[in-house]
Amino acid sequence: MIRPKQDARRVVDLTVEALRSRKGEDILVMDLRGVTDLVDYFVLCTGNSDTQVKALADAVVEALERDGTGPWHVEGYEGRKWVLVDAVDVAVHVFQGPVREFYRLERLWGDARMEMIPDEAETVESGQASQMVSEVP
Repeated sequence: MIRPKQDARRVVDLTVEALRSRKGEDILVMDLRGVTDLVDYFVLCTGNSDTQVKALADAVVEALERDGTGPWHVEGYEGRKWVLVDAVDVAVHVFQGPVREFYRLERLWGDARMEMIPDEAETVESGQASQMVSEVP
C-alpha cells in the first residue's frame, strides 16, 4: 500500500491516539526524515505484559484499518515481546519494558528529532500535549 508522504504525520497521530487509548506507556515519536530514507517516523511504546503488548498493537492495526490506511505488515504477535506494525512511512514498535531497554532504539537512532507523548494521566494532571526532546538517555 502506497500513501503520499504528507499522510505520514496523520498516521502518527492516529497511532498515538490508539496507543493512549490502551494505556500505552513511554510513547515516543521519532522523526527520522533527513536521517534515513527507510521510514519517516518511528513510534515507540511500552506495554507491561504480553496481553497489553497485543492489545496495543491491535489498537494500532484497528485504527489504521478504520482510517483506510491499514498496516502493510505486522510482526511479533507470536512472542508479544516486541510487535512491529509497519505502516509504510511509519513504523510502530510496541515493546515490553525489558526488550525496549535492551534494544534502545532511541539511542540507535539518536540523530532523530524526538517527541515524548505524556501518558494519559500526566496529560490530565498537567494539561500538556507533548514535548520535543533533543536527547533521550
